[in-house]
Amino acid sequence: MAETKYIPRLQEKYRKEVVSALKTKFNYSSVMQVPRLQKICLNQGVNGAVTDKKLIDTAVGEMTSISGQQAVATASRKDISNFKLRKDMPIGAKVTLRGTKMYEFLDRLIAVSLPRVRDFKGVSEKSFDGRGNYTLGITEQIIFPEIDIDKVSKINGMDITFVTSANTNEEAYALLKELGMPFRNSKNSENQ
Repeated sequence: MAETKYIPRLQEKYRKEVVSALKTKFNYSSVMQVPRLQKICLNQGVNGAVTDKKLIDTAVGEMTSISGQQAVATASRKDISNFKLRKDMPIGAKVTLRGTKMYEFLDRLIAVSLPRVRDFKGVSEKSFDGRGNYTLGITEQIIFPEIDIDKVSKINGMDITFVTSANTNEEAYALLKELGMPFRNSKNSENQ
């Protein structure tokens, strides 16, 4: 009996629909030119982590349950006396997703988490960095179904960065739009 390998829904969609759509839209000569999602980075700065070390453990635990992969604490790079901050103090949490976990997280984000945002009208198409990467800011971690609202002691936001192999904002916008990212307007990000 042949063992079937699990492929996430969005990864399958990318291979079967998105590649051909982007190839015709941008007139690529090869499939290898089509932009693809390389990784998704989740990053969270924890306010008050200087005075309360347990906030970092909580943030790492929440980030781990949200992403499905072990998160790590991030440390400060330099001393800032006004904030009582010393070098190498833990001040946040981060995790980088690739491959299967990346596509699973993106699917959960688009289908479940983003629609749970209050007064959600779509994500901004102005958060591209000029090199084909997109960063999405989330103000509350409780939009993720993996977080138990009753156990949350503090509301924290996070940044989610989508790193693509696209060379321009237009290509990255088209890639994320094809994967199902709910942008506010259907206009092109370059024409705004």
